[in-house]
Amino acid sequence: MVGDSQLRLPLSAEDAAGLKAGDIVSISGTIFTGRDRIHRYLFEQRPPADAIPFDLSGGILYHCGPVIKKTDDQYKVVAAGPTTSMRVEMYEPLVIREYRIRGVMGKGGMGEGTRRALQENSCVYLHTFGGAAVYLADRIRQVLAVWKLDEFGPAEAMWFFSVTGFPAIVTMDAHGNDIHREVEASSDGKLQELLEGR
Repeated sequence: MVGDSQLRLPLSAEDAAGLKAGDIVSISGTIFTGRDRIHRYLFEQRPPADAIPFDLSGGILYHCGPVIKKTDDQYKVVAAGPTTSMRVEMYEPLVIREYRIRGVMGKGGMGEGTRRALQENSCVYLHTFGGAAVYLADRIRQVLAVWKLDEFGPAEAMWFFSVTGFPAIVTMDAHGNDIHREVEASSDGKLQELLEGR
């Protein structure tokens, strides 16, 4: 549920719809990672939700290839910065729809297909901070599980993290608002003004 800037997972459709582009949030609960190989696997193989060790519905899918250290039987996250989200644009609409996630998190925003999927499925895109991988790792309290580690390797596996106070900004909301597009349009306009002024 949502309260002020505190985002507690899992989210309902109403929770996600209540978020607006520009909201600064602090996330607590379980998030899960996914980079290129996981996205491609979910897209091509479409495993049933019960084949995945945690329920993805209502959760946040984090575009991240974490650096993990293993000691004895415990995993510790050393670095957990975001990766560029556009890398998985071709897969994301289906993943949002099929696995009923309510948030996608990474950096740089996503494309028109994902923007429409966010609207149609009450989901939001959250931008978190590049260059802060160790700081973000400190917000991860526990590694709960990992899926596809042997098959995909640590950077491309799906990790399940318990997080507290994980910072992000809603930059694409469930109502079609997209700060990334607004910034791009504004930048293009300023560039055109400069070119015309020469």
